[in-house]
Amino acid sequence: QVQLVESGGGLVQAGESLRLSCVVSGLIFSSRDMGWYRQAPGKQRELVAAITRGRGTTYADSVKGRFTISRDNAENTVYLQMNSLKPEDTAVYYCAADYYGVGFDRWGRGTQVTVSS
Repeated sequence: QVQLVESGGGLVQAGESLRLSCVVSGLIFSSRDMGWYRQAPGKQRELVAAITRGRGTTYADSVKGRFTISRDNAENTVYLQMNSLKPEDTAVYYCAADYYGVGFDRWGRGTQVTVSS
């Protein structure tokens, strides 16, 4: 069974920072692409950032320059460093794994990020 366990969410003020962590088990972490999604009330789930097994990265335009995704294969962990947070970043953030190599299909339970104005 694949498990993804997020941590690091919380309540912050606009302009502050958070770092999310996701510890993964049940797969060969180093061989899989990883990502972070978020979902705000009334909105569709959106891809925030992704990192390949080769550490190539992509970001949503809304977070480019503010968020950084990284991975530590020795720790089976993917991170999302979130700087200059805005109220619009408020959402449940989900860690995701591309288990079969065809798209993200394994999910954590999510961690709430709330940014006050």
